[in-house]
Amino acid sequence: MDFNTHWTLLLIFHWRLSSAINWLGVPVNGSTLAWNHTQHCRLVSGLLPDQVQICRRNPELMRSVVFAAKQTGLMCQQTMADMRWNCSSIHLAPRFTADLGRGTRESSFVYALSSAALSHSIARFCASGDLPSCSCEAPPAEVPDRDFRWGGCGDNLRYGLQLGSLFADAPARGGRSSTQANKLMNLHNNEVGRRTLIESMEIKCKCHGVSGSCSVKTCWKGLGELSGITVELKTKYLAATRVIHRHVGKRKQLVPKELDVRPVRVSELIYLVSSPDYCSRSEKQGSYGTQERQCNKTSVGSDSCNLMCCGRGYNAYTDTVVERCSCKYHWCCYVTCKKCERTVVRYVCK
Repeated sequence: MDFNTHWTLLLIFHWRLSSAINWLGVPVNGSTLAWNHTQHCRLVSGLLPDQVQICRRNPELMRSVVFAAKQTGLMCQQTMADMRWNCSSIHLAPRFTADLGRGTRESSFVYALSSAALSHSIARFCASGDLPSCSCEAPPAEVPDRDFRWGGCGDNLRYGLQLGSLFADAPARGGRSSTQANKLMNLHNNEVGRRTLIESMEIKCKCHGVSGSCSVKTCWKGLGELSGITVELKTKYLAATRVIHRHVGKRKQLVPKELDVRPVRVSELIYLVSSPDYCSRSEKQGSYGTQERQCNKTSVGSDSCNLMCCGRGYNAYTDTVVERCSCKYHWCCYVTCKKCERTVVRYVCK
């Protein structure tokens, strides 16, 4: 049996295990749908029965779901680009390999990120008027400072959290394809993502006044950018806690596996299964390996050639890059540039 056949069989095997985030596959064919008929809910990839029912009740919601799925993939790959595990498997949605299908540290990150991205997307769609079932967040009840007044259009975080959690948590609350431990882990990590989203909420203002002065400020509460939320979740990923499912008193709970006996903290990502080092390609473990990955020779971080290449060494390649340079603006109104050649050296893992 060749490598491609092995990989395909493993995709099929792990599909059911990773079903709770299969909705990340909705852009595969959901991007082309008008979402004006309930039958569209049966045509998209990755939705489980409970999510299909939510879709049928709220078909207009699905544009924000599609957008959130795209943003999850984009942010995951951008933020993990300097790591051995660089989230490259997320493009396989709705069918994942073992790195996202077995309760690993990596899956905990993707669950949290996708949950945050979904509520973020819904909240922003409400504020922009792209979701007819909601609008701007109501102004805060507290009295503002003397130098500003509440106004503008705040991101509707309340609605985003309500609908986002309903959709993202549906597989864990109603599905039967996962163990109880996996369901508890997924629900916990989904909530960590939403808590991180809530913590990104900040006051944003716009100035008003004569000749550009800021004599009056109109302010509202808005969410931070998803890129910053993803970076915060990466920090939680690096400090994630391995847990086990065992009896505590009369019922089973997820508790930290190592050393201190304490409850799982609501702010920490948790996982059940240790990850491989992702140095070598392995279909069974869902690892693409780091061979032919580019590394940074001068870095001492995770993208350094020593860490990225797992001690195997690297090759140096010299490339000539042609760029625009010495650009000048001419009145009125065009720009002229010269073409300059620059030599760059790339370092690629053996």
